[in-house]
Amino acid sequence: PGGGAAAARDGVPPVSRRCGLAAGRSYSGGGAYPSVSLTCPLPGVPKAVFAAAESRERFETRVTVLENGLRVASQNKFGQFCTVGILVNSGSRHEAKYLSGISHFLEKLAFSSTAQFGSKDEILLTLEKHGGICDCQASRDTIMYAVSADARGLDTVVNLLADVTLQPRFSDEEMEMTRMAIRFELEDLNMRPDPEPLLTEMIHAAAFRDNTVGLNRFCPVENTDKIDRAVLHSYLSSYYTPDRMVLAGVGIEHEHLVECARKYLLGVQPVWGSGQGRAVDRSVAQYTGGIIKVEKDMSDVSLGPTPIPELTHIMIGLESCSFLEDDFIPFAVLNMMMGGGGSFSAGGPGKGMFTRLYLNVLNRHHWMYNATSYHHSYEDTGLLCIHASADPKQVREMVEIITREFILMAGAVGEVELERAKTQLKSMLMMNLESRPVIFEDVGRQVLATSTRKLPHELCALISQVKPSDIKRVVTKMLHKKPAVAALGDLTDLPTYEHIQAALSSKDGRLPRLYRLFR
Repeated sequence: PGGGAAAARDGVPPVSRRCGLAAGRSYSGGGAYPSVSLTCPLPGVPKAVFAAAESRERFETRVTVLENGLRVASQNKFGQFCTVGILVNSGSRHEAKYLSGISHFLEKLAFSSTAQFGSKDEILLTLEKHGGICDCQASRDTIMYAVSADARGLDTVVNLLADVTLQPRFSDEEMEMTRMAIRFELEDLNMRPDPEPLLTEMIHAAAFRDNTVGLNRFCPVENTDKIDRAVLHSYLSSYYTPDRMVLAGVGIEHEHLVECARKYLLGVQPVWGSGQGRAVDRSVAQYTGGIIKVEKDMSDVSLGPTPIPELTHIMIGLESCSFLEDDFIPFAVLNMMMGGGGSFSAGGPGKGMFTRLYLNVLNRHHWMYNATSYHHSYEDTGLLCIHASADPKQVREMVEIITREFILMAGAVGEVELERAKTQLKSMLMMNLESRPVIFEDVGRQVLATSTRKLPHELCALISQVKPSDIKRVVTKMLHKKPAVAALGDLTDLPTYEHIQAALSSKDGRLPRLYRLFR
């Protein structure tokens, strides 16, 4: 008690003395300058609330299945904005019984007038109130309607998505505008300096001839006038059913999303009626292999001050595996290890300048314009391919270089290059998953395919486990298949399909020698 009185006599309260507030130094004006300790609360300042480490459940993807079969999936991500969308298990691979190009039409018609919204402008104005944007993308196996907006507008966003997906009007004016847009896109596709989208179509058509993922993703010109509202409704009645849909959201509370789904997506009568359409096409992809050639004059593709030289483009592919198989991860690492790019890529860390297609192809053969590896994977198959381009006079040599790289994949895999590929794949995965729309697509696609989601740390653990023997095993299996070949440009010196197949069956990847009497 005596100590407290003494402290009070000094003019410093006892609590302040204990917390290190004893007057030691002084301001230039003469006042006392307290020595503040952070171990005690400051007088008059509200008590601080610190963020505690949350339980793991907060970061896991939660999935709820509604009574009608619709799956609702969400992922927590802190921030003011959310990305919400509906993914449908429907795409160009399901169009075998219908006119080709329906998915292309649906992608272009998305977010047009609906039962509640009179026009596209009305939809955009509604979204603008919540700072929102919308987008629709159609691929070979999925159609995705997505909105990014302020999380407080979730009710409005889910209502809009339900209306866009189940109650579109498809007015005559909108259908005509879509036909014009598709015709323009098809013209543009054939005139682009970068033929990669066209080659991707060709390699799929060659690898899976006339079935599933080999069906054309773009609407053929002759079908633009044949596709009308009745055709679209017939297709939608088969494929736009709740059991083939996922409502996915990132940056929102799961309970709130489920509540909105029940309100707007449960017991809703779609505009095409509830009658059962044709049976759903559940065909499994049949890999055929083969070649598709398009002779085309590429000399005037990009005129101007610095024209792109005339090039011939080749893509060679082999069947890999589906994304549901265990071998998917070794194939992803292999694709990263092959890497590649254009001959004018700027170097730097993480740009893949140490990948095989740079070291063995672009750095050694100055005349090669491009060499890039791609891996396309679907729920029942996959395709690993290499795209290369060079001057038409060097097509034969270019094909041999690529076939040799395929054969070398089955050879020795260096520990350093494998570790580099694995690290690069993990860093790409983690960097991409920093973006909210990418997380949304990942959640939606995984839940649509498997009803669950593998988290990034699980995928990274699987990548770390890949050994050189895994790469050799998957490549050896892949090389037993027939190749798929797509060729575009001046194809005078293109080797025959049989010669390319022979090179991929040989020990060194060399093409059979040609003996000509007159050169």
